[in-house]
Amino acid sequence: MKSFKDKKILIINYEFPPLGGGGGVASYDLALEWSRYGQVDVLTSNYQGLESFEYIEGINIYRTDVLFRKSRDAASFLSMLSYLVTGFFKGVSLARKNRYDVINTHFAVPSGPLGYIIGKLFSIPNVLSLHGGDIYDPSKSMSPHKSPVFRRIVKFILNRADRIVAQSSNTRDNAVKYYNPVKNIEIIPLAFHEPHFEKSTRKKLGLEKDPFYLITVGRLVKRKAFDTIIRALSGIDDKNIKLIIVGDGPERAFLEDTVSENNLGDRVIFKGYLEDEEKFQLLECSDLFVLTSLHEGFGIVFMEAMYYGLPIVCTNHGGQVDFLKDNENAVLINVGDVEACRTGINKFASDRKFYSKCSKNNKSKVRDFYAETVALQYTEIFNEIIECKERKK
Repeated sequence: MKSFKDKKILIINYEFPPLGGGGGVASYDLALEWSRYGQVDVLTSNYQGLESFEYIEGINIYRTDVLFRKSRDAASFLSMLSYLVTGFFKGVSLARKNRYDVINTHFAVPSGPLGYIIGKLFSIPNVLSLHGGDIYDPSKSMSPHKSPVFRRIVKFILNRADRIVAQSSNTRDNAVKYYNPVKNIEIIPLAFHEPHFEKSTRKKLGLEKDPFYLITVGRLVKRKAFDTIIRALSGIDDKNIKLIIVGDGPERAFLEDTVSENNLGDRVIFKGYLEDEEKFQLLECSDLFVLTSLHEGFGIVFMEAMYYGLPIVCTNHGGQVDFLKDNENAVLINVGDVEACRTGINKFASDRKFYSKCSKNNKSKVRDFYAETVALQYTEIFNEIIECKERKK
């Protein structure tokens, strides 16, 4: 990491905390590490109530205005398009002012074109980080992998990056399958920082003392398929098993209706969007993490649950299979399999020996993803392409 001392890096990511999900959090964790050694500027999008510029923990955050963004949790197609326009002008201004050594662009869509253009205009090496949903999202009709036009655009962006990084083998495989880039794709997992927040209790968090609490965290969007968990819970007779849903988004009304239809009103708690402190306190006070997404590129929320020793029930389609193994630290199920989800929940609730084994394994495994280690893998790539550029002068 020290070899990266005094370098300047521009991170381009249309979503950055408090906007968006795991991809933004992961880029923030990397920025925290890199800011210890050099200058880190972030070019992202704005939202109501946020400042256009903030200096946070050594990171310069520049937020450009976008159109038609209605929530922190999800970006509309038009808001992503407008980010390319406003981000271009701000990015040009920043690149003129600062002689960046490298650009790290997160998401092929929509950030990818912006990273490519700014890198091209100012001869700055560009490392493109793929997060999964930007190239493959089975829940969206507008997913790039479904459109011949968007496939060509994404392939162009991939081939114009100096290096491509995928967060998991699944993301890499999808990139190769649907876009067949000429460049090799390296795998570097998402970075994770140990959370440091004041401990709490169930009582302080408004929870009951005795229930076996399931918890799930994420944006309430179709890809997350939270209704699978709700339907699984409806077939569990033990009323002491309850569900906490942390997050907000366009699917909330549908999920609340699903809860009502299944007469689970007193067993499902919608917490909405939470700041990190309360989110982590809830994770620590819960018993089991459940996520039944149609697909996850990686899933930083798994790291958060693993840190607190929570066993996991989740689907087997996505990057999480790189580090979650069935009957070792999780129960893996097929997408949409309500009965298997229910069986997994019941197994953890009833088998304390199995529960303890998976809990212990998760606490150990999460150390592989600590931010300092992951950031170092990136800086090795940065140094290689910077040295290559200098040799060509």
